[in-house]
Amino acid sequence: MSFHNIVLVKQVPDTANISGQVMKDDGTVNRALLPAIFNHEDRVALEFALQVRDEYGGTVTVVTMGPPRASDVLRECLFMGADAAYLISDRKFAGADTLATSYVLAEAIKKIGKFDIIFAGRQAIDGDTAQVGPQTAEKLNIPQITYAMEIQSVADQKIRIKKKIEGGYEVLESKLPVLLTVLKDAAFPRPYKAKRVMAYKNAKTLMELEKLTEGNSLLYIDQLKEEYITKNLYINTLTMDDLQLEVERCGVAGSPTKVHKVESVVLGGGSHEIFEPTKASIGTLIDKLMEDHIFG
Repeated sequence: MSFHNIVLVKQVPDTANISGQVMKDDGTVNRALLPAIFNHEDRVALEFALQVRDEYGGTVTVVTMGPPRASDVLRECLFMGADAAYLISDRKFAGADTLATSYVLAEAIKKIGKFDIIFAGRQAIDGDTAQVGPQTAEKLNIPQITYAMEIQSVADQKIRIKKKIEGGYEVLESKLPVLLTVLKDAAFPRPYKAKRVMAYKNAKTLMELEKLTEGNSLLYIDQLKEEYITKNLYINTLTMDDLQLEVERCGVAGSPTKVHKVESVVLGGGSHEIFEPTKASIGTLIDKLMEDHIFG
């Protein structure tokens, strides 16, 4: 038995450097002002998908929605072992919240076709909402298991997952297809393979191929695209027109969530009190802790 796995990945701004200065007036992040990185939990989700393929056979297809430069993260996925990649990109998708993003992703997955398991990171560091995965599952009308720690088995069109819960874990079983969101410490992502880096470092999206033809009358986009497809170096590219989406459900227009303000918060220490290592002083400390309801 083999499985068709889809992994939702995202290129995110490095939020270690985020501040109010990188926010636009509409409450979205000006990503051009921040370095872009591969969202770590999505990398772990890809590792889960690759492990399933390695053990049971099948394919791994990665999908990302973002600006043209998000193709970088897709190449990283190919370096790790993904079989195919899709970039979902259009200016009309800009400013999307989780509702609009999950709509576009769900429609893209429908267009890609058959799948058994969709993997996603629990959340992206630039949003911390943990909503895109579950909302995508809802729009696809498939079951979901969040906070996945371990895949225990996949057989007979069912999957058994160890899921983290407060104070412990539980084991759940779901029929396929299913969407899983994965915790960041659930697995250690494999390194890039040197042969795959050499093979896929020149993989390109439609937008990147179009740039190659600019100012070069000897290059034709259709011919160039066909050449890259033949060499297995073409990163599939889907736009608004390709997916035939409802404009009012995409981008800012389809996003009811609005960010009012972003601030960098630095936690500083307040006043402190020193207690001597004596029985009476320790008793006083305990009394104060109980008054503040830290004890008792």
